[in-house]
Amino acid sequence: MNHRPPSTVHRPFFLGLDVGASKTHALIADEKGQALGFGAGGAGNHQAVGYDGLRSVLQHATAQALKMAGLKIEQISGAGFGIGGYDWPSQLQAHLDVIAALGLDCPLEAVNDALIGLFAGTSEGWGLALVGGTGCNCRGRDRQGREGRVTGEGGRFGEYGGGGELVVSAIQAVSHEWSRRGPATMLTNMFLELTAAKNLDDLIEGIDLGYYEPSAAWALAVFQAAYGGDEVAREVISWNGRELGELGCAVIRQLELENEAVEIVEIGSLFDGGALFVDAVHETISKVAPKARLIRLEAPPVVGGVILGMQKAGLDTRPIRQRLIETTQSLCQFEG
Repeated sequence: MNHRPPSTVHRPFFLGLDVGASKTHALIADEKGQALGFGAGGAGNHQAVGYDGLRSVLQHATAQALKMAGLKIEQISGAGFGIGGYDWPSQLQAHLDVIAALGLDCPLEAVNDALIGLFAGTSEGWGLALVGGTGCNCRGRDRQGREGRVTGEGGRFGEYGGGGELVVSAIQAVSHEWSRRGPATMLTNMFLELTAAKNLDDLIEGIDLGYYEPSAAWALAVFQAAYGGDEVAREVISWNGRELGELGCAVIRQLELENEAVEIVEIGSLFDGGALFVDAVHETISKVAPKARLIRLEAPPVVGGVILGMQKAGLDTRPIRQRLIETTQSLCQFEG
């Protein structure tokens, strides 16, 4: 009787990380798209926590995911990292030095965190990721892997479309009411309530002197005023949407996708703000790329990190992408 020795075939597992300014997620999946382990941590953007903070949160989130999956780091066959704050090629080596602390011995790639949203949201791994969250950003890849981008640094470079830029524009409108440069607006009362300022004079003085600190969270009040019928707030939101759409148009031109049925993944909370914002984005982009298809990101962005790791290891992710999304959603829901 012949006896076969136990199989020593290595089963591939893949690691993805989504590192942002407020949270970090780690995900491990197998080659069939089955999500096996999930981990979470706090901020990892080096601009906020430094490279030591980035190293710590990567180790923490990865250790959680490995523990849930019942794996060791040596069993990872490919890894992808989407890292907020990694904006320029000159920053690559510093980020790779941090990643090296994980002890990975496999193909890996680090990209800006907007790109993993593209991998998670597009059907074939190319297109645009358009971000309207606390800030704004746009990154793209064409079929050949060429990349297009804006700086992602906001108003300093004339890029608008995030919650922070929306609130700045709304404050300007309130200032224009104060100086009689513009009409009265419901935004004034909204911001008076948010700050508990005594009156409009106190509000303007307090913002100028730093007693009151506007934040992107004030964007909700702008939407409430707009849907309450305030024309000034409505125009602030429409302007912000048009500006974000222009970021998409810029990347479309860079990659020469004007005549393509390009998929544009909408990422960020402002896209939950309804037609005032979303329609302005769509109409702006459609003038440059009439075949473009805008789709809301439903998958957790960390899925894109796993997909990137799979691709670096030579795996065709198209047949398993949907299963990876579904099993990740189930796993994250289970985790609470």
